[in-house]
Amino acid sequence: MGSVEEIKIDQDFILLRFQNDTDVSERFEKQVETGLIQFHFNVKGKGKFIFNNGNYALDLKEEKSLLLYNPQKELPLHLEILPKSWIISVLISIKKFHALFSSEAEVIPFLSKDNLERKYYGEEDITPAMAIVLNQIFHYNQNTSIKNLYLKGKSYELLSLFFSINEDPNAEHCPFLADEENVLKIKKVKEIIIARMAEPPS
Repeated sequence: MGSVEEIKIDQDFILLRFQNDTDVSERFEKQVETGLIQFHFNVKGKGKFIFNNGNYALDLKEEKSLLLYNPQKELPLHLEILPKSWIISVLISIKKFHALFSSEAEVIPFLSKDNLERKYYGEEDITPAMAIVLNQIFHYNQNTSIKNLYLKGKSYELLSLFFSINEDPNAEHCPFLADEENVLKIKKVKEIIIARMAEPPS
């Protein structure tokens, strides 16, 4: 049986779990506001993103991730989940994303006049460390008072691994993180959340 779970981690921060264990493809559609960064991770199977009323499709292959961002227009989520496929998606606003790294949340260099028209599409491999976190997200099904906090910590961990400093130095860097300092800040957020699970920070 296929299932989809939408979890609101925070304001402008959503986690989606797609689990299609059936023998038929399933479709999921969601309007996504302009200014949201989309991270998609294919744990197993295959997914397909459909754009422009079916005129264009982008495959999400097994053990691959996609980062999608377009500041010029809405980028609706129209996903076909093929049989026996598990996919995790994280949607986070550009403002919230930058607020993780800087108190200057209102001043986002990436959205300066020079970069205003820039869109970004990138495919990356899912590393073994990311695969562990993705499986932990999939298999955590307890409806306890700490579920949201647990998934929030795991989402931050996933983003920190996505932007790991151990990446190929010759690969094109994602425009959202310009230096190692920002990656370390994400990792620090994760450590603080885990250390204060009983009394989580605001």
